[in-house]
Amino acid sequence: MTTLLTPDELEAKLRDIGARRYHRLHPFHHLLHGGKCTKGQVQAWALNRYYYQAMIPVKDASLIARCLDGEVRREWRSRLVDHDGNAAGEGGIARWLKLTDGLGLDRDYVTSLAGLLPATRFAVEAYVHFVAGKTLLEAIASSLTELFSPAIISERIEGMLRHYDFVTAETLAYFSVRPPQARRDSEFALAYVKENAKTPEQQALALKALEFKCDVLWAMLDALHHAYVAPKHIPPGAFVPDE
Repeated sequence: MTTLLTPDELEAKLRDIGARRYHRLHPFHHLLHGGKCTKGQVQAWALNRYYYQAMIPVKDASLIARCLDGEVRREWRSRLVDHDGNAAGEGGIARWLKLTDGLGLDRDYVTSLAGLLPATRFAVEAYVHFVAGKTLLEAIASSLTELFSPAIISERIEGMLRHYDFVTAETLAYFSVRPPQARRDSEFALAYVKENAKTPEQQALALKALEFKCDVLWAMLDALHHAYVAPKHIPPGAFVPDE
């Protein structure tokens, strides 16, 4: 990029990335939300996604640790509370474990990470390292997939409750509270990026950061589809559904 975009033009380009590359478009999500997955495939999705959820506060803590702006730190630490809670048994990670519990997965097995797909581990850790090693602008821009998450969450709740008799509203409690959090977080991050990407080079870095995050989420679903849908090549040591 050699031309400086206006803040609104930058926002439009960021939103275009989501429209084209967000994992809402992935074939696995169409199967999941359309009731086309077996219980074992839903279990595999929840188990692998747990690692992503569990590492979000680690990622956010690394961002806070190198942020010199107290206002940004104060805003960002709400994300730690959202995921970790203020006490044991609270927060988004605890609610995700209620999902895996409700799907019949052993909690100790889930938290041990023993059944992860290798690609899940690599993708999640790539994201954590990206946030820790890139500029603060890039780290914050990479979180902007949250701009697009409320739509996928509404599809997920509606589709899974309609199609799967092994799923309940209580099982999906993680998703019922997430949309307002995502809107709050994405509004702050978007405003930060629009204000602080002041050169064409910085704007290009912000756009690439969001593309990278979309790639992380897409790669996780590619791995699930390959292992559990087609051609069903489950790597050694990864979770094998009872079915």
